[in-house]
Amino acid sequence: MALRNAVLAALLEGEASGYDLAKGFDASVANFWMTSPQQLYRELERMESDGLVEARVVQQERRPNKRLFSLTEAGERALYDFTAEPARPTAIRDELMVKVQAVDRGDEAAVRASVAERLEWARAKLARYDRLRARLLDGLTEEEYLVRAERIGPYLTLMRGRALERENIQWAEQALAVLERRSHAPAPH
Repeated sequence: MALRNAVLAALLEGEASGYDLAKGFDASVANFWMTSPQQLYRELERMESDGLVEARVVQQERRPNKRLFSLTEAGERALYDFTAEPARPTAIRDELMVKVQAVDRGDEAAVRASVAERLEWARAKLARYDRLRARLLDGLTEEEYLVRAERIGPYLTLMRGRALERENIQWAEQALAVLERRSHAPAPH
């Protein structure tokens, strides 16, 4: 999947500056798409030259002018076409999993520390997702929200991100317990 599709989907929320999109990616889209602000700005420029987004300049006092991007009809068509394509499963490319795979011949303490760091990262991310969920629901039950909300796509992706982080927490806790038990067990003969 191209970054452009994630940007097109993010712009469904409405007009946004590159800065706003970068913050939004961090808060809501990061559960399924990671990018740097530099990549995002370069992609917005390409998308503008391809006619998928348009930008308007907003004059600001005491700050540099900002450009607000919005979808064009061509951008909406491109996003529609993207959603019509079959989705291919993604492969996990996770450096931590390679380290865990090699733990038996590697630095077990360093691997344990990496797993513990991932555990804390997942807990923090889940807490952010839970705060976002509470803001989206705004006092409604999940069922009420899913019936009444104008757009449910952001909530459905948030649900997936929360499930992924809960699973990351469960796996990391289990992996740390196994590694801890083995560090105190007698060596196999």
